[in-house]
Amino acid sequence: MGLISGLMTFLFGDGRNVVAETAQVFRENAENGAVRAASARSDSLAQFAAEFVHPRRGLFDRIVDGLNRLPRPALALGTIWLFVLAMQQPEQFMKGMEGLAIVPEPLWWLMGAIVSFYFGARHQVKSQEFQRSIAMSLAAGQVSPAKPEAASSNPALQDWQVDNAD
Repeated sequence: MGLISGLMTFLFGDGRNVVAETAQVFRENAENGAVRAASARSDSLAQFAAEFVHPRRGLFDRIVDGLNRLPRPALALGTIWLFVLAMQQPEQFMKGMEGLAIVPEPLWWLMGAIVSFYFGARHQVKSQEFQRSIAMSLAAGQVSPAKPEAASSNPALQDWQVDNAD
């Protein structure tokens, strides 16, 4: 009886588990691996959020952004102006439309492609900025999760957490 109890005390006693410690040499502890993976993901998201929190835009970038906002209002106001021109000065409007009528068809296709690519690229940039802002807000929310109040008011749980901290 003393031999078996001595062997069990050697293997599992004294606050150690020799079997588990030996197994961890050959195989990763799944729980510790999951904690490390979650920590790595959290750190990656925190770094990503820190990189894109304050976009540094210079004067040139702000001027180009301002110029990029002009074509849509210009097209809309220009179209409305054509209706006003047709009512106010029908002869001048008719001359303008005759001029448009002699524009060759390939030039109209080129104009359509340019306008389509411009608005398509603008849409893509805006949707990517929107996705970045969502990712930043999610990353900011995951960086510092709130701890529940019940855990801090339980002294037994606090003792257990101190004993099991890695």
